[in-house]
Amino acid sequence: MRCLGLMSGTSADGVDAVLADFQGRPAQPRWRIIRHHHCPYPDALRRKVVSAGQGEPLSAEAWLNLAEAITETQAKAVLSCDPNGESQLIGCHGQTLWHRPPQADQRGASWQALQAPLLSQLTGRPVIHDFRAADLALGGQGAPLVPRADAALFGGTEGWRALLNLGGIANLTLIPPCCGPERQADVLGWDCGPANSLIDLAVSHFTDGKQTFDRDGAMAAAGSISEEWITHWLKEPYFQRDPPKSTGRELFGLEDLQRRLQELNRGQSNAEDVLATLTGFSAEVVGNELNRLMLRSGIRPLELIVAGGGRHNPTLMRELRKRCRGVRLLTSDTMDVPAETREALVFALLAWWHVRRHPANSPQITGAERETVLGVMVNPA
Repeated sequence: MRCLGLMSGTSADGVDAVLADFQGRPAQPRWRIIRHHHCPYPDALRRKVVSAGQGEPLSAEAWLNLAEAITETQAKAVLSCDPNGESQLIGCHGQTLWHRPPQADQRGASWQALQAPLLSQLTGRPVIHDFRAADLALGGQGAPLVPRADAALFGGTEGWRALLNLGGIANLTLIPPCCGPERQADVLGWDCGPANSLIDLAVSHFTDGKQTFDRDGAMAAAGSISEEWITHWLKEPYFQRDPPKSTGRELFGLEDLQRRLQELNRGQSNAEDVLATLTGFSAEVVGNELNRLMLRSGIRPLELIVAGGGRHNPTLMRELRKRCRGVRLLTSDTMDVPAETREALVFALLAWWHVRRHPANSPQITGAERETVLGVMVNPA
């Protein structure tokens, strides 16, 4: 079955679309990527998405217009990736605007902006959306959603295999070995903390919005890292918490950046030093999580396969190699999955799983009461 997956992440740079074919057993599908396309958000829309994700108050009309503009960009991505209408089904994550993990006295909730009936009508195909809701209703975090799909798509190797997505937020998947006593272990996964979110916001801050990301990691490469502040920041509660855990711009957004800038400016750091320190910090939160995993469960992955936009930042990748010692660092391209396609491919698979009625969440990862089929289907009118 040919399915098209859409992903627009916390970096808010646009929509990634992947057309893929899935056959065979849901748990171990035969699959191939047919085509992929990136549809950037117009600058004005990107600014609105980022501002909304930072808690900027909007009128009801503005929220409606924002959801409609996001949906129209998603439809444009579908028609660009699949101009001949080969896909039978669309899986769309929507644009996360706010994510609230469960607290001791409050259930979790998550808001992905999308007008799914409009997307279905504009593309002429059924749309599966609202993937987080069922897991949240069962007491889970609603995120991350990719680990179980990662295990189905990539499979295992002789030892533990780790997959790292470097979007706005860094998230990890741990796939158990394909042989030996741990082969029946559970797939693991959680959000580590910021990847590109603070870096991108800092670049925009220092360039007065003329640049939205650190191209080729050049600004960070020209600066010096404050290891003292990285060590201090790792003592914050989120980084001391064991999984299940998930996060987003509501924790690592503009307000958080402004606090860190104030702290760094006590040492009179320049822009390059700030970017160097934030880039080192994004790498260190991953190394910290791998070290905590080792202490907690004795698991140390043999390899770390990197995808997402951060994979194209050579300074961030160099910091990862330095701070994730003892782990072989690869990119998803080596497994025939271009870095920018991995999450869109996952949502194509999640849509296929929905129609096959295959559970897609993992209670060990999200904390939900049980497994369940994810997503809600809408059809063209």
